[in-house]
Amino acid sequence: MAVPKHKVSKAAGRSRRASNRKATAPTLMECPQCHEKKATHAVCPNCGYYNGEKKMLVKADKAKKD
Repeated sequence: MAVPKHKVSKAAGRSRRASNRKATAPTLMECPQCHEKKATHAVCPNCGYYNGEKKMLVKADKAKKD
């Protein structure tokens, strides 16, 4: 197993790990059904549609059903 010969400074360790951090916000697009913002390639949390088909029930649907 590799053992470091010298102490790694805080700045060196943190800058090495910083390359894995996400710096940009996720891409959002407009839902074609309800025109709310949603993540790409995901079911719309507002209306429950994905690719033109109803995929899940949302709170509004559950209230209407009961």
